[in-house]
Amino acid sequence: MEYNFNEIEKKWQRFWAENRTFGAENRSPKPKYYILDMFPYPSGAGLHVGHPLGYIASDIYARYKRLKGFNVLHPMGYDAYGLPAEQYAIQTGQHPAKTTEQNINRYREQLDKLGLSFDWDREVRTCDPRYYKWTQWTFIQLFKHYYDNNAQKAMPISKLVETFEKEGNANVNAACDEKTPQFTAAEWSNFSEKERQEILMHYRIAYLSDSMVNWCAGLGTVLANDEVVNGVSVRGGYPVERKLMRQWSLRVTAYAERLLKGLDEVEWSESLKEIQRNWIGRSEGASVFFPIEGDNRSFEIFTTRPDTIFGVTFMVLCPEHEMIAEITTSEQKAEVEAYVTWAKNRSERERQAEVKKVSGVFTGAFAVNPLTKERIPIWVSDYVLAGYGTGAIMAVPAHDSRDFAFARHFNLPIIQVVVPDGEQPEDTDTWSESKDSKSGTCINSDFINGMPVKKAITAVIDRLVEMGIGQRKINYRLRDAIFSRQRYWGEPFPVYYKDGIPYIMDESELPLMLPEVESYLPTSTGEPPLARAKDWTYKGCPIDYNTMPGFAGSNGYYLRYMDPHNDKEYFSAEAAGYWQCVDLYVGGIEHATGHLLYSRFWNKFLHDIGKSCVEEPFRRLVNQGMIQGRSNFVYRIKGSNKYVSLHLKDNYETDPIHVDINIVDNDVLDLEKFRQWRPEFADAEFILEDGRYICGYEIEKMSKSMFNVQNPDDIVEKYGADTLRMYEMFLGPIEQSKPWDTKGIEGVSRFLKKCWKLYHNADNNFCVSDEEPTAEELKILHRTIKKVSEDIEKMAYNTSVSTFMICVNELTDLKCGKRKILEPLCILLSPFAPHICEELWQLLGHTESVTFATFPTWDEKYLAENNCNYAVSFNGKTRFVVSLPSDMPKEEVERQVLQMPDTQKWLQGNTPKKVIVVPRKIVNIVI
Repeated sequence: MEYNFNEIEKKWQRFWAENRTFGAENRSPKPKYYILDMFPYPSGAGLHVGHPLGYIASDIYARYKRLKGFNVLHPMGYDAYGLPAEQYAIQTGQHPAKTTEQNINRYREQLDKLGLSFDWDREVRTCDPRYYKWTQWTFIQLFKHYYDNNAQKAMPISKLVETFEKEGNANVNAACDEKTPQFTAAEWSNFSEKERQEILMHYRIAYLSDSMVNWCAGLGTVLANDEVVNGVSVRGGYPVERKLMRQWSLRVTAYAERLLKGLDEVEWSESLKEIQRNWIGRSEGASVFFPIEGDNRSFEIFTTRPDTIFGVTFMVLCPEHEMIAEITTSEQKAEVEAYVTWAKNRSERERQAEVKKVSGVFTGAFAVNPLTKERIPIWVSDYVLAGYGTGAIMAVPAHDSRDFAFARHFNLPIIQVVVPDGEQPEDTDTWSESKDSKSGTCINSDFINGMPVKKAITAVIDRLVEMGIGQRKINYRLRDAIFSRQRYWGEPFPVYYKDGIPYIMDESELPLMLPEVESYLPTSTGEPPLARAKDWTYKGCPIDYNTMPGFAGSNGYYLRYMDPHNDKEYFSAEAAGYWQCVDLYVGGIEHATGHLLYSRFWNKFLHDIGKSCVEEPFRRLVNQGMIQGRSNFVYRIKGSNKYVSLHLKDNYETDPIHVDINIVDNDVLDLEKFRQWRPEFADAEFILEDGRYICGYEIEKMSKSMFNVQNPDDIVEKYGADTLRMYEMFLGPIEQSKPWDTKGIEGVSRFLKKCWKLYHNADNNFCVSDEEPTAEELKILHRTIKKVSEDIEKMAYNTSVSTFMICVNELTDLKCGKRKILEPLCILLSPFAPHICEELWQLLGHTESVTFATFPTWDEKYLAENNCNYAVSFNGKTRFVVSLPSDMPKEEVERQVLQMPDTQKWLQGNTPKKVIVVPRKIVNIVI
């Protein structure tokens, strides 16, 4: 029987589907293990070979855990809302739901071909009303809660109202907007309904406010920072402007400290944890109030280094700061307004990245240093961001690189106030850059002169508090998440407006489903597409026209997998109590500051209200690397349709052109297929080397535009899914990026064929004996079990594949066809190559899937080394190696070595002067 992977793989894929082989149960005496992949957005392009890398890695682990006796939950679904489907709808008029359904069907077909052990009965799609009902339900809960800083958890807003009714808000310690007004119980009772709702909006975890956003008129929506590059949208390249808009937001900042502390509880890489720590950006310092000269107002700054307040020579406001218009002098007004308009339309990412580009404008106004009473000019510059601190800074150019560059550019004073340890004070006019001030001694600083930095910080804060012009403060770089988009294809908000006040729909009305519209574009007046819907009302009141952002549905999908068919609640307490959290999460590191952060926030909130059982949703996280494309190039001679081969191109002036990798084999171009590829190449001429056209190559991101996308379907058709699975793991460590190269895939294919032959005789008939294995065969098997077991736990799959190859080669050399060796080997290999192992398992006489076998264990007694190798040398030069029993006495080793023919050959009749035996290592004969 030949190894026919096409028939075998289709057979077992049907079997798994028909028998629900990978179905998980919410009740089981087995220990649970929840393995999850970051679910994909179903794009029209389908999967390329880079996409399955993480899926295969998690699948190996899922199959391994089942074999180890675990009840494994390994689900899959689709992050189905996205801008591409909506843009396609705008261009073609086809409803995004139809496009998405077609794309999902394509993805499912491709995923099934890979033999992935997903529990498809638990599939979720974020665009399914049965799913997004619970996204809407969670939004309602967020709206109905506030964050109590004393309790350090979310509490019902009704509790807050009770406090307001009794004593106002003077003693309330809750996360809220900085401009929340203070009021008494009597004032609360006299407020109108609108006034009360506006005050409550300052506290709600899901709240409506005016926010600076990235507005893209070309796409008709707000974009996230990572969707904007160099002032244009990533998708479509449309201009993007910074704009103040009324938006829904989530008060993620309330959870900043818990998000930080939770990182200590999870098994994530330190690099990923550090990315989140930096994004959250906790810093301790002081808030200080600087009076405005000639005005009774002041503005607040936050600084981590209040000790440097004596070195402040100018102040800087962010372009979005609300006080700019009020303090700018008439002489400076036109220049300031022009600069503010320019700067506000630049993304924060651009502003942070361009550290060497200095720009700014003087407002004409001055502040007063609250400690020195000196006049300080107030400037505006885009290097100060609105979202961090207060959007205003005290600039200390002697000890901050960006302040230093700004001061040099605009010829502003620079005063040294810290002398680094081991240095002397210097003339700042001679400096080419700012001085480090993390440690050192204070100078030019009044009452803190001579103090070390750490002591000086405390002393200045104490003085500021004593004077009533500042206070200790912890600040976070993290910002609240803008949660609304002006798109059609997204979750509708269960919000209606009565007298301009937002109210939440009754939960019994969920899901609020997307209405039909005649166009997916914004209206002529600039309102979102939902404004086009007929009778988009609730109880006669208009429903919110916005939809939720793309990340809304992915915030809690891992919870819905626990109980996906429950139409009464998000998930049952029983299901959550059993599965608890995701034990292993596999996905890309690009989600570190988006999905992974928001999911943790979402989960912590649900934990606060008694839904989620644990605070952290993802216990262990593995970030798979990227499989890069190996692009091929042809070289066109300028001004012609003639193409010169790689090693001859230096003789000509050429342009490199990407060529489809599917018409290149081992860098050799198929000339006829190239001519047929595109019309402009039909008459192509070639300058060949040795009768062949050799293409150049580069390692690049896999992309359709570079024609280097390798479709996994083609690999499966040619080599089989098991070969693809093992080859992707063989390419290198799972966490590292690596180039795709089909040169090595033939070796994996030969390995599987060789493995198949172990179980068959020379006539290709299945042939496994019940003969007892030899000690050497047992040693090979148990060594393999030990190495593969350790590798799987570490997800070091590339070395597992190498170990399997060594094992099969050694067993082949021994002509081993024994059941007691080959049956455990079949189980051991099955997580990596499940199709061939299912077939072999059945041939071995089993009627149940290999999935339900027991993973083999190794026995140390079979791994003991009975023999060891001695290097036999003459006068220090090794001449041959001999194997002898490990426990042989030194005297016997010497006797046996001296009697060997090889020894006699090198002695040439001489009598050894001395023989040195190092046990289990060397024998050195001196002659």
